[in-house]
Amino acid sequence: MLFTFRSDAASDVIMFGDTAKKLISILGKDPDDSKGIVTVEQLPDAIRRLRTAIEEDKVRSQRTPEQEEADAEAGRTGLAAPVSLAQRAWPLLDMMEHSQRERVPVIWGA
Repeated sequence: MLFTFRSDAASDVIMFGDTAKKLISILGKDPDDSKGIVTVEQLPDAIRRLRTAIEEDKVRSQRTPEQEEADAEAGRTGLAAPVSLAQRAWPLLDMMEHSQRERVPVIWGA
C-alpha cells in the first residue's frame, strides 16, 4: 500500500505503507487510519516529534569502522546500503516546514 502526503505548500510525498505508518505514529496520529490531517495548529508539535525521531535514528545508526568494513565485505554499500528512518523522513519534514511557513495543513491518504 502506498500513502501520499499532500500540502498546498509543497510537492506530494509518496511512501510505502510500513514507512508511512511509522512516521504517522511518530507524528502522534493513528497509523491505522487510511486518511488523516496535521492541522496548522498541530504542525509545530508534529515537526518537533519528527525532528526528535530523526536525531534519535541518526544516533542509533552511527556505524563503527568495523561495521562499515563488514558492510563493505557483504556488499551493503552505495545503492545496496539500507535506507534509514532519518533519510525516509526528510521529505515529509521538509513538506511540514513549508506548510507551517505558509500556514496550510498536511493531509495523507492511502
